Amino acid sequence: MSKTYQIVGIGNAIVDVISQSDDSFLDLMGIQKGVMQLVEKERGEMLYAGMTNRTQAPGGSVANTVAGLGSLGLKTGFIGRVHDDALGKFYAAEMQADGTDFVNPPVAGGELPTSRSMIFVSPDGERSMNTYLGISAELGPEDVADDVAGDAQLLFLEGYLYDKPKGKEAFETAARLCRQGGGMAGIALSDPFCVERHRDDFRRLVKELDFVIGNEHEWQSLYQTDLSAALEQASEDAGMVVCTRSGHDVVLLRGEEEAVVPVNEVVPVDATGAGDQFAAGFLYGVATGQSLDVSGRMGCIAATEVISHYGARPEADVKAMFRKEGLIG
Repeated sequence: MSKTYQIVGIGNAIVDVISQSDDSFLDLMGIQKGVMQLVEKERGEMLYAGMTNRTQAPGGSVANTVAGLGSLGLKTGFIGRVHDDALGKFYAAEMQADGTDFVNPPVAGGELPTSRSMIFVSPDGERSMNTYLGISAELGPEDVADDVAGDAQLLFLEGYLYDKPKGKEAFETAARLCRQGGGMAGIALSDPFCVERHRDDFRRLVKELDFVIGNEHEWQSLYQTDLSAALEQASEDAGMVVCTRSGHDVVLLRGEEEAVVPVNEVVPVDATGAGDQFAAGFLYGVATGQSLDVSGRMGCIAATEVISHYGARPEADVKAMFRKEGLIG
């Protein structure tokens, strides 16, 4: 049964504004290094003004994953919300140019501007994100079209949507439509603080959804225990469990099946998007019927590519990299 989309993502449509900065600048601005902080409009404007040599790119965690899958040749769609301001039009046009259907047109006359994340990249590659959610926080069930979510082979959702009641409704609606249509729905846990904020909801989701991707800190936060106990519990709860461990082996579990994929340690130029592109490589494997091990290896290759340059989306031909490793014909 062929679907309109092999992968549909639902999440925050955020323009990434990236600037290089040193630790003293972060201290001066009161920015917590290495974490994602939500900021209000005024602080967002102040930080934006303080950025030098800024570059902008369409972002948002799941949107980055979907763009990576589009560049691998899959049919992709993205459910997100932007304003019809300059940044919103830029976002929608860039997603389409990258081969992903941006299914909801920019909102005319929306009260809030398009979302943006001010990302300060330190000399060690660590990223400090300050996100003004803007209009993407208004994403709701009315933005989820039956013929998009319901006609997806795989649906990928981001945990950050749970920060707003409407986002949570949009998320649950999309997951229900996808699964009713015979597709698989899964979630990225997003970050340990996000997990703390929504622990009860996420524990329920792990049981309901088909796959869950998180890093070691997120899994530990979810079950409030050490990693091996957390993964043991997760494998009982979820259909398929993926755990990335920055620079260490990736663990993938599906029922009794386990795969441990070694990671080549490289010094990141910019760690932005490592998790997002890992998810892209992994989901490419799932969508094309690869084994757990091969899907995990594809994730590692895609993540390694994206941390070798600035920005959260692939620049090299990742499919050619899969071929070189003998993962595809």
